[in-house]
Amino acid sequence: MALAETVTFGFFALVTLVSSVGMVLVRDVWHSALLMGAALLSIAVHYVMLQAEFVAAMQVLVYVGGVLVLITFAVMLTQRKGGVAR
Repeated sequence: MALAETVTFGFFALVTLVSSVGMVLVRDVWHSALLMGAALLSIAVHYVMLQAEFVAAMQVLVYVGGVLVLITFAVMLTQRKGGVAR
């Protein structure tokens, strides 16, 4: 059982790191928001692995459900038509 937990932790640690670095380096704001969602969800998995299910649920509800939706609406409402600044 310890090997499975270690492999799972390593996988989600890699997902967290890759999505966090990708969030900073990608040029498209929409893809950056999606990568932020992946990073926040993988952090929630870390909380579940630490047997902190309530904190994981709050992570998903508040950060993924609230902050990410807010960022998504901000991105959708501030996109330029045609992509050229005037």
